[in-house]
Amino acid sequence: MAGHSKWNNIKNKKGKEDAKRANVFTKLGRYIAVAAKEGGSDPDYNAALKAAIEKAKAANMPNDNIERAIKKGAGELDGAAYEEIMYEGYGPSGVAVLVSCLTDNRNRTAPDVRHAFDKNGGNLGTSGSVSFMFDRKGIIAIEREDSIDEDELTMLAIDLGAEDFESNENGFEITTSTEDFNSVRDGLSEAGYNFAMAEISYIPQNLVALTGEEDIKKMTKLIDMLEEHDDVQEVYHNWEMTEEE
Repeated sequence: MAGHSKWNNIKNKKGKEDAKRANVFTKLGRYIAVAAKEGGSDPDYNAALKAAIEKAKAANMPNDNIERAIKKGAGELDGAAYEEIMYEGYGPSGVAVLVSCLTDNRNRTAPDVRHAFDKNGGNLGTSGSVSFMFDRKGIIAIEREDSIDEDELTMLAIDLGAEDFESNENGFEITTSTEDFNSVRDGLSEAGYNFAMAEISYIPQNLVALTGEEDIKKMTKLIDMLEEHDDVQEVYHNWEMTEEE
């Protein structure tokens, strides 16, 4: 899930990915195939494919799976044709939700997404109904280590074109424009920094807190149902989650 509390989301994602590795590999395979189809099979000349491959490797996806997904996208192997669809809706108490999907059958995906919203106190909206509440940004997260000099990292990130830099007890969060994301990420990587997360994301402009126990349960279940669906790549929301939640 992807709200504004990025470090909570990193930990939550990792736990879920470890538990559902096969499901994660299916999603990543589609992500790679679409990137290869749209921009070519050479990651040196296709930034989207390069990012997809790095994300797959971070999840310990086998190289054979990655190569097969690239070949499917490039048309060298038979495979389904996937399209990107963004669904928008509201969860309990008006929490805004964006659901990013890659599907080969929107007639299957749309009813499933609608069912998840309906079952958990939400409702699926029309295109544009909540997306205006989010900004599309690059997010790079680096875990805190004794060897990292915060001032040095801050200056490097700014010099590379970062828009914002935040530090907390877990590490450092660097925000970029979508246009500068690749150059900032590559520059930090070349400088020897390792990433806990590096991706283009939707960042909510404002957050919504849930106080009722029932709403919290429903919102959690909504996110889980959506993320467990093979067609769903990412779920973005503006729920202001506490550490406990």
